[in-house]
Amino acid sequence: MFAAPITEPMQRSRGEASVALVCGPAGMRLTGLRQQGSAKCILPHGARGRDGMPEVVFLNTSGGLTGGDMLSYAVQLGPQGRAVATTQTAERAYRSLGGAARVRVTMEVGAGGWLEWLPQETILFDDCRLDRRTVLDLAPGAGCLLLESVVLGRAAMGETVAKIALRDWREIRQAGRPVMVEPLALSDRALQTGAAGLGGARAFASLAMLGQGVADLLGPVRAVLDEPGVTAAASAPEGRLMLRMMAVDGWPLRRQIARCLAVLRRGAPLPRVWQV
Repeated sequence: MFAAPITEPMQRSRGEASVALVCGPAGMRLTGLRQQGSAKCILPHGARGRDGMPEVVFLNTSGGLTGGDMLSYAVQLGPQGRAVATTQTAERAYRSLGGAARVRVTMEVGAGGWLEWLPQETILFDDCRLDRRTVLDLAPGAGCLLLESVVLGRAAMGETVAKIALRDWREIRQAGRPVMVEPLALSDRALQTGAAGLGGARAFASLAMLGQGVADLLGPVRAVLDEPGVTAAASAPEGRLMLRMMAVDGWPLRRQIARCLAVLRRGAPLPRVWQV
């Protein structure tokens, strides 16, 4: 006997998590926490980033994303607030049976604050569809460190990616004015374009750092852009530091990212949930 085909719409995953922190006399203090559906947010006890900044860890309990899923993360820091936000593990975008999975990340940093958004990589599987938008609003005098990394399948599992639909938008605004806008559209054709596309790379990443004195880190970070299997470059235009990386696989890319972060974060350890 054969099972009857599924004709009813499949249940889709929905998740929303947000956290708000303010700087008080005793340090950073939690003032708001909201969790709904598959999205969760935890603040591990004792986990501290650079200069004692609290670590905020987001996770998606649905185990991955596929067409029609919706996931939302949000961080709000008050004036002079400092924090590191990350994800518990790599996010996965699986084959879609119709429509795109949607991810929205919104962050606000008050005057004089500092936020590091250091999610672990996103793994894209064959025939996935992902629409992601990351927007960070900085008040005057605030700064940030922003990472995004993508891996096309798991090479160790023999996976290949031939069909893909990724639309990724990253935007940083300061005092309401856009200071970085980075749109990316990755399609099947881009995977086959050679040097004009990914040039055979299976993983890529970008790092953006905004704040006073970031240009001083250009020389030191260029000095560590020599990880085998990774092609990378760095520049420092108009008060921000930008890095681009492409790699043969996700593991050398992760090693290169870790080395860059060690420079940019002045030797501070990676978030506790990272495994390098």
